[in-house]
Amino acid sequence: MDVLGLIIGVVVLAASAHDNTAGTALLDQAAERCGMPLEKALVDQGFKDEVLIHGALLDIDVEVARRNPADQGKGFVPQPKRWIVEQVNGTLMLHRRLAREYDHRPDTSASRVYWASIANMTRRLTTPSPAWRDTLELAA
Repeated sequence: MDVLGLIIGVVVLAASAHDNTAGTALLDQAAERCGMPLEKALVDQGFKDEVLIHGALLDIDVEVARRNPADQGKGFVPQPKRWIVEQVNGTLMLHRRLAREYDHRPDTSASRVYWASIANMTRRLTTPSPAWRDTLELAA
């Protein structure tokens, strides 16, 4: 997903598949689907060199997002860019069909993720901003 929390690509694989398989497939989707060229991708620490090399072949700078060493031992500390991904995953799980997944076809599961993200985008467009945001803007 992008920095606004909008989904760029979805890859559904078996639980036994390694993260690198999903990472290379997602980079391929992002390179094909984006209207403008993708310049940078942030990945988790679970991804290995295979994803970094594949990103270099696609002219995408792949950066591994690491925790701040100063936050060690403090418990849960939201990471700036990763928090967007976790927040979107949390809102997607509010859709029952994603929380209770019984399908055996990966393309059906991927289409359900797209349907849920469309519902979230529609809600964002039609719901007014909270009142506390308006008061913050007036105070500034």
